[in-house]
Amino acid sequence: MLPNDSESGFPLPLAAHWNTGWREGGFSPDYQLQMIERGHYLLPWFYLPSPWDTDWISRNGYYEKTIKKFAELKIPLSFISSQWERYLTDSPKYRHLPRQENPNVVDEHGTIHKKVSPFGPEALWREVGEKWTSSTIVRRVQEWYPDPPLVLFVSNNEHDKLAWHEVGQSARYLEAYGPGHDDNFKRKVVGDGWIKRYRALQGGMRSGLIAPGWQKHANFVAYDALGTRAYGRWPDWIKYSLISPGRMEPWPLAWDGVSLSYYVNNWSPDTDHTVMSPQIEAMNWIFMRDEAWRLNPGFWVEMSTWDGHEPGSANDKREYYRKSGTEFSPARYEGYVQFGMWLLRPRVVREFRNHLSKVTKDESYFISVVNSVDRVHDNPILRKFWRKGKLVANYNNRHPYQTKIPSEYNAVDRWFFLDTNLDPKRPWALTTYIPVFSIALVIGTAPEREWLVYAHSPLKSFGNVRVTIPDYAPVDISVSPSGSFYSVMEKNKVITKIVN
Repeated sequence: MLPNDSESGFPLPLAAHWNTGWREGGFSPDYQLQMIERGHYLLPWFYLPSPWDTDWISRNGYYEKTIKKFAELKIPLSFISSQWERYLTDSPKYRHLPRQENPNVVDEHGTIHKKVSPFGPEALWREVGEKWTSSTIVRRVQEWYPDPPLVLFVSNNEHDKLAWHEVGQSARYLEAYGPGHDDNFKRKVVGDGWIKRYRALQGGMRSGLIAPGWQKHANFVAYDALGTRAYGRWPDWIKYSLISPGRMEPWPLAWDGVSLSYYVNNWSPDTDHTVMSPQIEAMNWIFMRDEAWRLNPGFWVEMSTWDGHEPGSANDKREYYRKSGTEFSPARYEGYVQFGMWLLRPRVVREFRNHLSKVTKDESYFISVVNSVDRVHDNPILRKFWRKGKLVANYNNRHPYQTKIPSEYNAVDRWFFLDTNLDPKRPWALTTYIPVFSIALVIGTAPEREWLVYAHSPLKSFGNVRVTIPDYAPVDISVSPSGSFYSVMEKNKVITKIVN
């Protein structure tokens, strides 16, 4: 509940999930309540049904017991759903509107495309938003728990949108601005258009709420609404960005927060042990997060985690690892998750599994997330560094992604990876194997600084790894796939392994 600029430092993290347990055997509200009663640190999550899904009116048992219990405990809530704006495209009511009234992309020939437009009527966005929160079940939940300290509405934010490099297809863009503008102009006007429309959507959702406590404490969070973690990786990264002079992205102005995809994707060649990895790429988010807080001081930052496991698919990542002779175990997952946590220090670590996921099959991986969160709360040294530690930049080397970096961001810190004696020879390719991933946080000033060093080695354990702390000295530590924490004291040169 702390603000981003709290004197107490970073808010301590909570664990959560994308699987809402609305199917039998999933990560249901009952499961969440049991975990909280056992002493784990969770932010409860519920399914937000479509207002057009009337079956949920008769399924109050999913909500009522746990909502009332969380009301007794005054616990914040989160609601997970698909893209709220998708009905502007999927519903015949909106898709078949005349071209001037249509919220979707309309080309010069009058053809309506199945993707929303940043230049369409804003009022329809507000209308659809209000429908989402004026449903019978949302009203009943507010009656059961009228005064939560925080309510997150989380969108998966994956609906088709007009891309900035497609504006030549939009009749309304051409009517408003004409042809011949440069890419910065296109990205700017598209970004400005999304800010207005997504805020209209959320304004409608807020107005659809009936409890003043919900209206006041509702925050609207979107999956990956910050910037691409592939920033600088290849020339076309900018096609997936809305960067314009003075603004990396418009999304902190369009949303109240972001859930960042710290994913080992199964549809791409990234892994947890190469240069093309979430660990390396997530370092790009630090300067984007800091800019987001300047644009929107209350911007909520959480991270979503995934190991690329999709049972039965040809590109399942766990199966890929097995064929290469390794296992992506829950312990290895824990080491990977903790690296992202300590790099970003998010408010929530939200694991992704699809709607078919069951506790009996997938709980061991979620427990890795829960352990990583509990550890911060339960260990006083970790708690201190989470709150007050400053992430240490490494100026001895540069981030390996350096393609088409805009001049205004040339000087931002993007490299926090600590040098080790096991590092491969530079220059690194995307497929270069990284034996050990390590970062550090620092508290205090010389000659009485304290560091927290975190390291994990995805494929195997190593003893006597020499890790160099910038502006200090090398330290020798042991590293495992599940991750290792060390406290380093400058004053007395003591290095202590933090044991849970």
